[in-house]
Amino acid sequence: MTEPTNGESHTEAHGGSLGSRLNWLRAAVLGANDGVLSTAGLVVGVAGATDDRAALLTAGLAGLLAGSMSMAAGEYVSVSTQRDSEKAALALEKRELKEQPEAELEELTELLEERGLSRDVAMEAAVQLTERDALRAHASVELGIDPDDLTNPWHAAWASFFSFTVGALLPLLAIVLPPADWRLGVTVLSSLAALVFTGWASARLGAADPRPAMLRNVAGGALAMAVTYMAGTVLGAAGV
Repeated sequence: MTEPTNGESHTEAHGGSLGSRLNWLRAAVLGANDGVLSTAGLVVGVAGATDDRAALLTAGLAGLLAGSMSMAAGEYVSVSTQRDSEKAALALEKRELKEQPEAELEELTELLEERGLSRDVAMEAAVQLTERDALRAHASVELGIDPDDLTNPWHAAWASFFSFTVGALLPLLAIVLPPADWRLGVTVLSSLAALVFTGWASARLGAADPRPAMLRNVAGGALAMAVTYMAGTVLGAAGV
């Protein structure tokens, strides 16, 4: 295999199941991001109303548990729907291969032609792929699905649950462990730093420029904490 000549290793992932393999990573990064953002907003809002450590711990812990369970359930439902769609598409393709094999062979040939092969080469490739495993060939070329590696809702659910918990622990500990005078500053700064990291990680997963994602994360997090803190301050002053 020819090595790259620009001094960098070639690390691009291949295969139709790339989305499936990255699904739990995406869920983990988004879960951690939501854990930091939602919990930081919650505890900063409560800190605007009271400096009682027990109240801050109770609010933060309740937000952590509710958020982690909600994220896990949401990911499970979402990815289960995607998996059901993949199974339905495979079942339809299997039936079409059984009922009209000639039409499916022609369809595969045309799909390969669209990818740049000549008619003769596309026909030969379609015949060979069909003889080897017709369903796998159509699943890969036509649907972009690996029949042996469908999206797994449990992977996404557990990744979201644990990553949200880890993300939420940062602002929770930051608001209850330092001395009272330092709590707000430590929580805001540590949460914004964590949001920079999750913004960078989410962008890198999509091979995008991390700077816009980092900026959006920091701006959104700062706005959320500012709004909840002002709301908590007003409610605290009103004796609510």
